[in-house]
Amino acid sequence: MNIKTEITKLHYTKEPKGLLFNILEFCSIFYGAGSGLKNFLYDKKFLRPKKVDAFVISIGNFTTGGVGKTPVTAEIAKYFVEKGEKVAIISRGYGGKLNNKQVNVISDGINLYYKADMAGDEPYWFAVNLNMCAVLTCADRFKAAKYAVKNLGVTKIILDDAFQHRKIYRDLDIVLMDSEKMFGNENLLPAGPLREGLEGFRRVNKLLIVSKNVDHTRAEKLVKIMEKKVFGKIAPSPQPSPAGRGRAELCKIEPDYIYNIVSGEHLEKGAEITALSAIGQPEQFYKFLEKDYKIKDKLTFDDHHQYTKDDIENVGGIIVTTEKDAVKLAPLGKADIYALKLKTVIDVEKLLEPSSTPHS
Repeated sequence: MNIKTEITKLHYTKEPKGLLFNILEFCSIFYGAGSGLKNFLYDKKFLRPKKVDAFVISIGNFTTGGVGKTPVTAEIAKYFVEKGEKVAIISRGYGGKLNNKQVNVISDGINLYYKADMAGDEPYWFAVNLNMCAVLTCADRFKAAKYAVKNLGVTKIILDDAFQHRKIYRDLDIVLMDSEKMFGNENLLPAGPLREGLEGFRRVNKLLIVSKNVDHTRAEKLVKIMEKKVFGKIAPSPQPSPAGRGRAELCKIEPDYIYNIVSGEHLEKGAEITALSAIGQPEQFYKFLEKDYKIKDKLTFDDHHQYTKDDIENVGGIIVTTEKDAVKLAPLGKADIYALKLKTVIDVEKLLEPSSTPHS
């Protein structure tokens, strides 16, 4: 039994039961106490976030696992780069071998300095796929942001996965929610997927409902429901202003095409494949593939897994993986590896419109 897999199943079971859940639920008491105390100290201004001389956006979520932060962060970064801004994405660098107590420049927007095993999955993907956008990693996002402003001349900073990291002041807090999984069993870690209590919605400026599907009907309805529920009840705007109030928006993530990571050749529909992934929530990835391809096997590794030749040496035929996994598999030199290209549909300009919901 893979304990991590079993815990994830419990996180997304509506009414989980059993000894393992009871143990995790007990541990959640201590996690909740620590999380609650930190938020109390910031909410009551005993602790204050530090500012840098740049416009700061946080992209985060309430739950663990893959919600869609990477493609959303990428779309926002591209939007600012196209407007001539100097942009930096700052990540914790989880899964990378670099010392994240120091500031690591993965890319300055032109030069790439580290590979995926050192930088971490997401920072490396950003660095490879986003031109003219700096990528830095550090556990202390404020330290990294100061470095980016001083040494790289950055004017726009995007914090990847930083909603719970309150040491740095942000001008806009965007929180993502999966339209299917939502908040799982609604328990705090480790009994559930929640990183903090849902009272944290009071800090949210924009709620982005992410629909990783081909039919977005449910998500479109959920946008209206959550906007009314969150910004009408949980986090009402105390003093409506001309800037507007918190809003919920929709982000559609859809399959586009599958391509060979070496030649770029597209894979014809109907082919027999082996699906491989090491991401937070791989189920939707497999569903995308099942629509148009014959999956003979599924190979699922832990999130942020660093691949070796042994992982794929005995896998015959065509391997299809995610783009985040592809950057780690490419150096292994296997020819028949393909990646699923996703299409992110989002109105970035609307998402970035000012909101009057408090932030800190």
